[in-house]
Amino acid sequence: MAERVSFPSTSGETLAGLLDLPEGDVRGWGVFSHGFTLGKDCPAAARICKQLAAEGIGMLRFDNLGLGDSEGDWGDGSFSHKVADTAQAARFLESTGRHVELLVGHSFGGAAVIAAARDVPQARAIATVGAPYDPSHVEHQYDAVVERVLAEGEAPARFGNKTLQLKREFVEDVRRAHLHDAIVGLRRPLLVMHSPTDNTVGIANASEIFKAARHPRSFVSLEGSDHLLTAPGQAKRAARIISAWADQYLVD
Repeated sequence: MAERVSFPSTSGETLAGLLDLPEGDVRGWGVFSHGFTLGKDCPAAARICKQLAAEGIGMLRFDNLGLGDSEGDWGDGSFSHKVADTAQAARFLESTGRHVELLVGHSFGGAAVIAAARDVPQARAIATVGAPYDPSHVEHQYDAVVERVLAEGEAPARFGNKTLQLKREFVEDVRRAHLHDAIVGLRRPLLVMHSPTDNTVGIANASEIFKAARHPRSFVSLEGSDHLLTAPGQAKRAARIISAWADQYLVD
């Protein structure tokens, strides 16, 4: 069961979200941050959140600026904006009386939840799936137009079946983003999940995140999974692992 919600972005636009609600006893609440241009309804986001809800952990997933059902122009966003809106989502969930204890992020969203954790101090545990150690890893998805963007200020870029306007500020913001200090300073349990056959974000990224993190830290190999967790059972398996791992950190 999912409830449609909306809340203001840190830049003022209305962001659309879905709150996947547990049908039985509630073990806790969390926020999910989706991948680069994927949205709240992509298979990884939808299946992970639905499975977590089935296991008693309610999850808020939302479309970032200009994606899916959210207002605004994606090109006006940035990694910093995604991080800020992830924390904003946690504040919104808190305002509904649901205490946020878990942050989960897939791919680019995994980097975002690590960076956002500083502004969500109540979150007791952080989990990433296929996350890059360096947010600028996403540049390979638009490297064909990056020089034009830097020279002209913006240019259209193709991402799968979407054409989005890529702007200089986005490129420069991502290049400035570094996760090392955020990982070292996390001081909360971190679960790093990654597939050794991930051809989009190589598993070396998981190694770097894990090495930088302090205990308690855990790593789980999602062998056989692709980056987008599209094959049957892959996202559900990831969610079950997150659920079991997070159990000790959720307040009854």
